[in-house]
Amino acid sequence: MFNANKLSMNNIKVNFSIKDLENLSGIKAHTIRIWEKRYQLLSPNRTDTNIRSYNLASLQKLLNISYLNNSGLKISKIAQLKDTEIPIKVREIASRSKVEDHAINALKMAMINFDQALFYNTYNNLLETKSFNDIFYSVFLPLLDEIGLLWQTNTITPAHEHFLSIHIKQKILLNIERLQILEPRPDSKTFVLFLPENEIHDIGLLFINYNLRSKGYHTIFLGESVPMDSLLGVLDFFNDITFISYFTVYPETKDIQDYMLRFNESILKRDDTNLLLLGKKFNEVDLEEIPEKITIFNSIEDLVKTV
Repeated sequence: MFNANKLSMNNIKVNFSIKDLENLSGIKAHTIRIWEKRYQLLSPNRTDTNIRSYNLASLQKLLNISYLNNSGLKISKIAQLKDTEIPIKVREIASRSKVEDHAINALKMAMINFDQALFYNTYNNLLETKSFNDIFYSVFLPLLDEIGLLWQTNTITPAHEHFLSIHIKQKILLNIERLQILEPRPDSKTFVLFLPENEIHDIGLLFINYNLRSKGYHTIFLGESVPMDSLLGVLDFFNDITFISYFTVYPETKDIQDYMLRFNESILKRDDTNLLLLGKKFNEVDLEEIPEKITIFNSIEDLVKTV
């Protein structure tokens, strides 16, 4: 189903350990070894010390096998298929069932190969049956969560993560651009979206901006690494302001409580201001006190529904 034959000279990683395959496919290393021995599904190269090494074609095949197995096909049946029949079977099942898992696997291969055409073809195929919001929630968000773990375990390089992130970001920006010609509602409040100092992960915030614009709200997107004091200037221009921020890496866990208290004291002095927060950092901290004008959300979807 995926084309791993056309490889760029810029590819960083073309050989994978069995642990890499486990991280990328979700199939346990122990299970992969059993499938190799019992069904000869993969044929790894081995070093002089008998350590397995897999190429891109093996990764491609395992992702397809994983998809078929998760779709209900027994591994014994999959093993009876020729290598050329496996991607055909994947296309057959993907055409009549949920496409999310298949799309996520395709986008992983696009990332590993730095394959822009595969990314765009997969995205355009999704658009035939899904809205952009559906694609973001059911494909992009789960994929980004996986990519974060893959990066932390050294399965992929930062270049892989950046490749995927920039292409997802481009799609969000394209959809925002289509909304720019729409005038905000006359009675619209103003949403100011920003990331705190040193925070650069803006995909979630961009998507929130897209949803607010689609609802007719007036938004000011300030982007990454915004000093708190610089937000004071916004108060001179607008009434009824809701600030929104997303904590992925910063502030440090130990500084989050202090950040909220300082924000409340310096930025939220007016009655018509408040702050909405979300992000992974809030999973790491037990907050002692949350100011009344600050609300923390568990997910982008929850925040979007609330506003």
